Amino acid sequence: MMGIDYVNAEANIAKNPKVTAINSCIEVDLVGQVCSDSIGTRVYSGFGGQVDFLRGAANGLDGKGKPILAMGSITSRGESKIVPFLKQGAGVVSTRAHVHYLVTEYGIAELFGRNYRQRAYALIQIAHPDHRQALEKAAFDRLKCMPSPD
Repeated sequence: MMGIDYVNAEANIAKNPKVTAINSCIEVDLVGQVCSDSIGTRVYSGFGGQVDFLRGAANGLDGKGKPILAMGSITSRGESKIVPFLKQGAGVVSTRAHVHYLVTEYGIAELFGRNYRQRAYALIQIAHPDHRQALEKAAFDRLKCMPSPD
């Protein structure tokens, strides 16, 4: 059995072929910042090796890794988990620079290498349909332009 300093070492993860790293998250904002360990200021869990595995999969020596974040589109109360801004006090576990793929039950948003407008568009497409219109308006308010795939 190896220690966490070995298991979570990005270089060791990247040595494996076709690494598919699947991690969960709690909330994602419209530019792709990810909160995985708290709900606002309330600590929910530790973030473990999420960033280590996202980076290890993305930087695999064979170039075929898939860093994936997955979550349901809504909370048990029906609130969107894709939000204009993370809740006040929420910690950013994975930065927008680390996120390649975000998956909900409505599809896959490929965020890596995209600008804010494209990121917002992709995230709105995988949000719960009941929240898409409000997210589009919030994206326009935040970005001062309409979300777009181009």
